[in-house]
Amino acid sequence: MTSPKPNVGAQIEPMTFPCLGPTGAISIGETKDRWTMLFVYRGKHCPRCKRFLNKLNTALPAWTDVLDVVVVSSDTQEKAEADLAEFGWDFDLCYGMTEAQMRALGLYVSSPLSEAETTGLFAEPGAFAIRPNGTLMLVDISNGPAARPDLEELLDGMKFNIENDRPERGTA
Repeated sequence: MTSPKPNVGAQIEPMTFPCLGPTGAISIGETKDRWTMLFVYRGKHCPRCKRFLNKLNTALPAWTDVLDVVVVSSDTQEKAEADLAEFGWDFDLCYGMTEAQMRALGLYVSSPLSEAETTGLFAEPGAFAIRPNGTLMLVDISNGPAARPDLEELLDGMKFNIENDRPERGTA
């Protein structure tokens, strides 16, 4: 069962995620100075997520010139620490996304196929552009690991949206 699609243009529910790195926690949905791009990934068990996040890490300076980047999964702190140790990503890696947070964002939620995959519910991939006032501008969600946004195209589109104060689309 999935949650209804999130409403673009609406205030998103404020959420805080614990994260590795100096900040300790990152919040979304509150007023801030910059735009935020939230990337939700499936977790440590997903090799496609690692490829996507490695590409994001390579392009991270171009992204952070334009907006804040938040990366989160439902993984435990230990799994997030293991991924960070293995891949050395430069972004703050958040963990502990709850099922309620997944559903509030309208993400597809999956059960593991086996304990070798993971041991609890997890979110399928999603990308969310959030305006500085905490409203949702753009949504890209998938029901499986193979469908991901092209990071170069997404960043180019976000630059255009931000520079031209474009309205939300898909509201009808």
